[in-house]
Amino acid sequence: MELYNGFWQSIVKRCFHSVTSPLFIKCTDALCAEPLKKKKRLDPAIIKQREERKKRRLEKQIRRLEKNVRQFKPISECEIPLEIINNRKLHERTIAINREIIDKRLSVFKQWSQLKVNQNLKDALMIDRISASHRRALDNLKLVSPFLYKAAIEAESNFLPFKAVGPVETPPIEKFDSPDGEYNDISKKWD
Repeated sequence: MELYNGFWQSIVKRCFHSVTSPLFIKCTDALCAEPLKKKKRLDPAIIKQREERKKRRLEKQIRRLEKNVRQFKPISECEIPLEIINNRKLHERTIAINREIIDKRLSVFKQWSQLKVNQNLKDALMIDRISASHRRALDNLKLVSPFLYKAAIEAESNFLPFKAVGPVETPPIEKFDSPDGEYNDISKKWD
């Protein structure tokens, strides 16, 4: 049976040629092809209509994109799932608070606010007093000795000591085998 199949396969082959030596003979398959179909002539009006349709479709897509320019791409993490929105009443807490507790909380909040306002006012006044006395002392020093005044207003380089030891950038690790793994990009595509 194999001999029979080989016989017919050799008949189907059509061209004998040698590649490198006369002892190496190779046969190529017979390529059966059909004649090309004649191209249909289209009416120029139909071609024009198709081009106009394509043009209108593109214009419509451009208008849609221009209309949605202001809209941001939705972020799935920031959107609340519909299941939670529909079951909102299950998650709501309904605690009845007495009017006395509400009034007490309000008075505590007002007292706290007043305390912080007074504290900030005292801090601002203290800073103003210190800066005014500093300015007066510098003015008096300028009158007494201009040399000492210049030394007083000069910035001190060792007032805030700073030392940096070590490389600025981490060098690459030699002969480091990076772990193999697959990365599946699950981000949504927005066109």
